[in-house]
Amino acid sequence: MTNNTVGSTARVLGAGLRALLVLTLVCGVAYPLAVTGAAQALFHDRANGSEIKDPHGRVVGSSLIGQRYDLPPKDGEEAPAPDLRWFQPRPSNGLGTNSVNTQYALLLSGATNRSGDNEELIRWVKDARAAVVKDNTTATYEVNPADVPPDAVTSSGSGLDPHISPAYAKLQVHRVADRNGLDVRKVRTLVADHTTGRLLGFLGEPRVNVLELNTALRELTEHS
Repeated sequence: MTNNTVGSTARVLGAGLRALLVLTLVCGVAYPLAVTGAAQALFHDRANGSEIKDPHGRVVGSSLIGQRYDLPPKDGEEAPAPDLRWFQPRPSNGLGTNSVNTQYALLLSGATNRSGDNEELIRWVKDARAAVVKDNTTATYEVNPADVPPDAVTSSGSGLDPHISPAYAKLQVHRVADRNGLDVRKVRTLVADHTTGRLLGFLGEPRVNVLELNTALRELTEHS
């Protein structure tokens, strides 16, 4: 091998190494840092997972993913019973469990894929409606089965919907007030304060973020 060939090979290798180093620094270091910095500066909340914090600054979850509010499961119990001190989310097998929210475990995401006339789905809906009526009827307030909204008895397409309708939130007000020894008017005001309207006044539907509502409820119960 001649000296010219050796020199050419060395120059090619040197150029390749320099290109690798530059691309590594630009694409592997500078670009990720720039994107991360821009996201933190311009979209800090979203970049960190749309976290919800309680008044003490503790992260209790994300505003994008629903969570369950259940009692500790008992031996032999097929599914844990809902903790009726809290506002309940839409039915779902995909939501993690918590107690506002010391633990959180995401299980699965997805819809039932059953048709509207599926007998099992119809039974689930009827059972869910009966449970909603029973759980939310108090000594001074009786739930009319006709007033149970669809989101109280059906899961969302992902099974992870963090919101419920204002109608379902209002239906739970008397039970939540009764279980926590609160004035109904205070709980009703809490729901109103955490109801989000349509985007730009016409896009989407009014909604209530259950985690945000229950976080505020916990604060209310601690100071009552």
